[in-house]
Amino acid sequence: MAHTAMSGTGTTPGDDPLQTAVWRLRSRACWADAAALLQPTSPAAALQRAELLVERCLYTEQGWEEAEDALRTAEAQARSDDERGAAACERGQLAYAATLFNVRDRADEARAALGRAAALIAPGAPGRALLDFRRGLLAENLTRSAQAARAAYRRAHAGATAHGDLLLLSATWRHLAGLALRDGELAEARHGFTESLRIREELGYLVGTAPALASLADAETEPEAARLRAEATRLLRLLGGVPTWLARHLAPPPATV
Repeated sequence: MAHTAMSGTGTTPGDDPLQTAVWRLRSRACWADAAALLQPTSPAAALQRAELLVERCLYTEQGWEEAEDALRTAEAQARSDDERGAAACERGQLAYAATLFNVRDRADEARAALGRAAALIAPGAPGRALLDFRRGLLAENLTRSAQAARAAYRRAHAGATAHGDLLLLSATWRHLAGLALRDGELAEARHGFTESLRIREELGYLVGTAPALASLADAETEPEAARLRAEATRLLRLLGGVPTWLARHLAPPPATV
């Protein structure tokens, strides 16, 4: 199942102390603490705060109302097409997550919001790659169209490469590899999962490392698969069971009587 939603490089231009602190908290699953550092006094700050709280929903399946409130603030502050498009992209992601986790069926809202974002974010703009990725998630997990998902992930992969968005690149590698694994293309799947894991480890994106380990394990044979799952489980415990959905994936099968 595809849950990744992130964008970013793990670095901060000019070593901005605020952004460095936000990144460190975000990468360790402390989204609420990271959001608390941001005062929504500008469109950019309001949007970043909403992004963090939407991401928390994707990893913890909690905090929906706070994310909604932050998103409404970001939408109210948006002035340019890019800002309105980015807010619509987050709106689509939040609705997608609520549908995916059976909180409430908001699939139509997700599609409409991402469609609105596509009309506002210019082709080739930095935010377009993230939008393409999220449209891929919708196609893969709600529409169940692997072909449409693959096309969207490839567009996102190209955009992330062009703009140096390393965290998004790790997500596109992982989800393209997941589709390859489904098709039985083991070598392609292992390569993609390995690249995703490498980037996340290099960025220090701790909360995303366990899912990358688990994905690679799905494409490996024993005993390597068991070693990777054990490492993913260790990281999951370190982060207090986040991502919540990964705990279910890694749970051992029930014993038979």
